[in-house]
Amino acid sequence: MKTIALIPARYASTRFPAKLTMDLCGKSVIQRTYLSTVETGVFDKVMVVTDHELIVEQITAVGGECFFSQEEHESGSDRIAEAVRDMDVDIVVNIQGDEPFQDRKSLRDLVQVFESPFIRVASMMFSIPPEEAQNPNAVKVIYDKDNFALYFSRARIPYSREKRWEVKYWKHVGIYAYRKEALLAFTKMEKSYLEQVEMLEQLRLLENGIRIKMIPTDHEAIAIDTPQDLQKAIAYFYDL
Repeated sequence: MKTIALIPARYASTRFPAKLTMDLCGKSVIQRTYLSTVETGVFDKVMVVTDHELIVEQITAVGGECFFSQEEHESGSDRIAEAVRDMDVDIVVNIQGDEPFQDRKSLRDLVQVFESPFIRVASMMFSIPPEEAQNPNAVKVIYDKDNFALYFSRARIPYSREKRWEVKYWKHVGIYAYRKEALLAFTKMEKSYLEQVEMLEQLRLLENGIRIKMIPTDHEAIAIDTPQDLQKAIAYFYDL
């Protein structure tokens, strides 16, 4: 299987403008994300998909390759679908541009599930404590006995009515792997009802009957959404 990692990198950001170009210990956030993805050795190719020349300049400066978006997009999934449309590739992995520390084992486990011809989409999850499950910014997932997602929610799920069960909560990691045809089909679907209610695009897949295989991981991704997150990432970098 030919596998590619695509990193959607939109320059604008509401909460943290131009966050991907901010310095993270000598390299920008997007450079760190690109390089750490390459260094996993999991992919046949890694490419950044962007809408801004500054990001192109930063990626080419570290020897990377970019696809410059020709269309306006609402989401990273739409952006990478444009890039992959004419590529000869089997598996497409969407890596978040604001997550600069990628994990080799997690990504390898994610890609390996496609050895089964029945898997069309896969993603990752890790266990979190009950207090973090209260946070609506932490997207929770529940899954069936075969580790296929049943539902994603910003609410705390599952809800223990009797208070006698020791509930384990799982946070969704926003890295998706698709068969190419599944990605292209997904981006052609209309926004679904639950997707719009929860503001979670992965619910569009479930509402259209596309199963998502969930891969557990011990790696807790660091996402940079605020200046405070960047400071945490800098501290993490120096602890490596």
